[in-house]
Amino acid sequence: MKIELLQTPAATAETELLVIFAVNTSTSKDPEAKPEIALLANDKALAGAAQLVLSSGEFKAEPSETVLLHAPQGLRAKRLLLVGLGKGTKTTQHVLRRAAGTAVRFAKPRGLRELTMTLPGAEGLEPQAAARAIAEGACAGDFDPDTYHSNRQDRSIARLSLLAGEDAEQAAKAGLREGTILGEAQNFARVLVNEPGNRLTPTVLGERAAEMCRKYGLRCEVYGEAKLKELKMGAFLSVAQGSEEPPALIVMTYDPTDTPAGPVLGLVGKGITFDTGGISLKSAEGMEKMKYDMAGGAAMIGAMQAIAQLKPTVKVIGIVCSAENMPSGKAQRPGDVQIAMSGKSIEIINTDAEGRLVLADGLTYARQLGATHLIDAATLTGACVTALGMVNAGVFSNDEDAYQRFAAGLGLSGERFWRLPVEDDYREMIQSGIADIRNTGGSRWGGAIIAAMFLKEFVEETPWVHLDIAGVAWIEEQKPWIAKGPSGIAVRSIVEWVRSYAK
Repeated sequence: MKIELLQTPAATAETELLVIFAVNTSTSKDPEAKPEIALLANDKALAGAAQLVLSSGEFKAEPSETVLLHAPQGLRAKRLLLVGLGKGTKTTQHVLRRAAGTAVRFAKPRGLRELTMTLPGAEGLEPQAAARAIAEGACAGDFDPDTYHSNRQDRSIARLSLLAGEDAEQAAKAGLREGTILGEAQNFARVLVNEPGNRLTPTVLGERAAEMCRKYGLRCEVYGEAKLKELKMGAFLSVAQGSEEPPALIVMTYDPTDTPAGPVLGLVGKGITFDTGGISLKSAEGMEKMKYDMAGGAAMIGAMQAIAQLKPTVKVIGIVCSAENMPSGKAQRPGDVQIAMSGKSIEIINTDAEGRLVLADGLTYARQLGATHLIDAATLTGACVTALGMVNAGVFSNDEDAYQRFAAGLGLSGERFWRLPVEDDYREMIQSGIADIRNTGGSRWGGAIIAAMFLKEFVEETPWVHLDIAGVAWIEEQKPWIAKGPSGIAVRSIVEWVRSYAK
């Protein structure tokens, strides 16, 4: 999608579809009261074109509510689409992001390939933030997961034009650039997650990451089994040993030449391209979605793509530990003891708790490469889905400053995370009689916390943030603003966390 900024007055914009955002400013608490709709565009011609539908009371400007007008009077646009932002005079980037996605997804099935939006002038929403939200939402709305349909038709939007006044031009231009970079990075992560396990093996994931790094000027190394053995990554290797597909250790480095002395950020992602559960085999129901078990790794690859373009002045090392978790005569067994790269011994209680094993060695390796601050992302536990549902992802941290930096960025990213504890009282649940620790708590209680406590063993005192995205990495039902399928969760939030350390 080509996204451009124009200064054309909305009334004279020649476009297939002109999109205007609207709010309900009524203060009445009576549900039967007629809505008072305000268009977030200072243009009398627009108000005149929409007068009949606004005065009818049919359009209430609920979030992502739409109404379409053909041949709107007084406008050069062929169609006028009103998109609601909700009630009140204020709006947020999050609401606007969804509204922009709604407009794109409204246009796509109708065969419209170009559309124009007006930059809304909303209370508390600066032009740069608004333009960024529109670009992010539009990119997210343009993605569809129907990659392998034999009769697939390309319904992607070719061009999005944003109309802004001269006073907002520079801010809006900066916002569009950021939003486009972040939206495309999120979509790249979604493309990777959407690939089936037979087409995106660990080797192919490494190739796709390396291709991205070449395109955007990052350094990339992709290592195989020999390197893992050399590094003594026993935890990572134990997961891979049951599969015919070799593992891949993907290392992406962003190291700007003008970086001042300071922190080195380690981004570590779980890249299990298919997860059967291993010998602790999962049930058949829903197993086809286990291709998404590399969503944490995809988030790190997408984040590195955005970082390469946004160029924050801080060194970043992205690591993805990729493998298949398969049952076979070579697969590890419950009861096995594995030695991690750190030297810790791990009793395997459940082979389906494999993500924490690959992350353990990935976190250790990031520290060995010089990372002073760590963040990881993984579709790690069903227990996190049980705790938070499919609305919030889980976030854990051993360091208040690292967590507060992450939390502060959520206002920009619009992604929803809820903090869960990593307190020492939980550690006894991973104590083993035969090894240093075991890979599960042995019961159903506190599973997401137990997984985080396991990872904490390998970060030690290094400031660290852990993201358990299992419940939100896959969208179960199509929304007005985004397609069913991979969400690309955490890309934007990880990037904001990284940028918080830039000098």
